[in-house]
Amino acid sequence: MNKKEILTAEDLGNLESNQDLIRLLKQKNISYSKVEKTLSYNNELRLLQIELVKLQRYISANNKRVAIIFEGRDAAGKGGNIRRFMEHLNPRSSRLVALNKPTDIEKGQWYFQRYIKELPNPGEIVFFDRSWYNRAVVEPVMGFCSDNQYKEFLVQVPEFEHMMYEDGVVIIKFWLSITKEEQQKRFEGRKENPLKRWKFSPVDKQGQILWDKYTHYKSEMFSKTHTTYSPWMIIKTNDKKVARLEAMRHVLSQFDYDGKSEAGTVVNPDPNVVMRYYRSNNNELD
Repeated sequence: MNKKEILTAEDLGNLESNQDLIRLLKQKNISYSKVEKTLSYNNELRLLQIELVKLQRYISANNKRVAIIFEGRDAAGKGGNIRRFMEHLNPRSSRLVALNKPTDIEKGQWYFQRYIKELPNPGEIVFFDRSWYNRAVVEPVMGFCSDNQYKEFLVQVPEFEHMMYEDGVVIIKFWLSITKEEQQKRFEGRKENPLKRWKFSPVDKQGQILWDKYTHYKSEMFSKTHTTYSPWMIIKTNDKKVARLEAMRHVLSQFDYDGKSEAGTVVNPDPNVVMRYYRSNNNELD
């Protein structure tokens, strides 16, 4: 590396904007494509988070009840998406639900009972990091429920969601789609990173081994639970950052909130990244 390609402390100290940084990298003949992409992502994220704050204010003022469900294979990016959604929201009217495995008492209850008490109150947004759809994919794949319990669930869930819809609850269901190769790559990253190692579990390991079985139950879930009043939205998530931005855009597009017309960025999702289940059948998704 020659002297021209080195950024000095003085160079960095003179920067006043992201544009200054890009110009400096150009002058130094340093590749800046990754930096430019990161800066663009951070700017878009900030603008969309501003819109989410406006949306939350609208939901609170109008006593709307909103449930946003994030489902997908392990390592698809559910937690990362939710963190960016909630980062600047008022915690008094937004909440994360990530339930542990059911207790012995809960196992004896109606399956939906422990989820009902987690549904949004008036003026509240609730984010589900996995949901009642555990019984549609993870539980039958791993043998955590009986065949009768599984079949009963598929019959009941459309009615359960229709009751919520009729009562005014807005349900947004995301399936985060990831390829088998990308999942394996992320698993390896989790094992190598001491800050993320806790995320890797025996169930995760089975995700690769039982990939085709997951695919079968996922397809059955879509065919039985994709409805006009509660559709599945599929998001391509091999690119985590793009997926986060487009998920936000989809949520924003579902509401006519105050100040939407003054948004500093696009608030409608890219149809090549976010699509309804029936459209995704013609795309190469997991």
